[in-house]
Amino acid sequence: MVHQFRRHPLKLLYLTFELTTTLLFRLPFWVLSNVPRTLRPRQSWSLKKSVLIRVLDRLNVVQGRTDSLQFFGDHLTVTEGPDVKHVWVEPTPELLNAEIISWAKVANVVPSTIPGYWIDKDDMNTDIGAPPRPGEKIIYSLHGGAFIRLSASPHDIAANIGRGLLEHCEDVHRVFALEYRLSKHAPDEPAHPFPAALLDALAGYVYLTKTVGFSPENIIIEGDSAGGNLALALVRYLVENASIVVGLPAPPGALLLLSPWVDPSDTAVPPGSRANANMASDYIGPPEGPVALYARRAFLGPLAHVSNGRFNRYVAPGCADARMPHVPFEGFPRTMIVAGEAEMLVDQINTLVGRMKRDLGEKVSYHEAGDAVHDFMLFPFCEPERTIALTAIASWLEK
Repeated sequence: MVHQFRRHPLKLLYLTFELTTTLLFRLPFWVLSNVPRTLRPRQSWSLKKSVLIRVLDRLNVVQGRTDSLQFFGDHLTVTEGPDVKHVWVEPTPELLNAEIISWAKVANVVPSTIPGYWIDKDDMNTDIGAPPRPGEKIIYSLHGGAFIRLSASPHDIAANIGRGLLEHCEDVHRVFALEYRLSKHAPDEPAHPFPAALLDALAGYVYLTKTVGFSPENIIIEGDSAGGNLALALVRYLVENASIVVGLPAPPGALLLLSPWVDPSDTAVPPGSRANANMASDYIGPPEGPVALYARRAFLGPLAHVSNGRFNRYVAPGCADARMPHVPFEGFPRTMIVAGEAEMLVDQINTLVGRMKRDLGEKVSYHEAGDAVHDFMLFPFCEPERTIALTAIASWLEK
């Protein structure tokens, strides 16, 4: 069960219990049990990193029971502050094809106005939505969180990725992060299943190209975890409908996928698989656990009940099931995929890499960070793998 303590006073009581028991019992146990290097999930990890990964694992459990620990905004409420640059993005129903419209109708999803946030390099202060300078490149960021968590707000942990890219990529001066709608399922009121986030992501891309004025070839679409799934879906829509939907912008110049969640229905962790081996080192929880089940049901919505719905090319491009139809990638832009060697999604990510290299060849680059967990670029303490990956991405962008 999830979100059983989402309302006060139960939420306050539960969080007090968790904090007390963690400080008094769990934290001392995690420290003592990881003092011997041979007992750490990965022997290359420091004691600090080993303990912090266990903290993340516990926070994942706690958040599953309480819904959220911090609120920085959603598709209805923006973050305010002197350092926050937000804009409202208008929907683009006129650019939807018949296939997407039919899926949206079944899911009771309609286009919606949603916010987005501009983030600058530390030494810059560009006006909101300022026209691009000649040749300027921009990162269009789609955050992770299993389609049920996190925010595009610059105050959310997800912004660590955009800021890391701005710090290391000299030719990129701005990031635009979209606050797409998050999915919900029982015990919450079901809302915003697929293709809601795709409709929002398309609107954000149209905003960058037609309102702000960026050329598609100067846009790098970036997505981490669930955002990687969404980035792939957006690029697929742009590629497959380039000459079909009148007024649809061209595909982007590049695609950056960080620990992409490319098979949401995958629950297989067979003995001998890397996913199975990494259950001891990753923090995201078992794929058949309550949080994963909630996220899967919330995101898929009615699609989960449609014949072969879980094998939709927009939803599961990394599905290795023999029943999965051919997933083409012809026409996709050059792509870089980053994964952690110690993350549970590494098998499905490698399936995706193989399929993309089959169709795109040398246009696909793959970086697997040694002993790194899922979405490690979110966490500044995940060093040296985070800096190594950011440096590799910067070199790839410069090509």
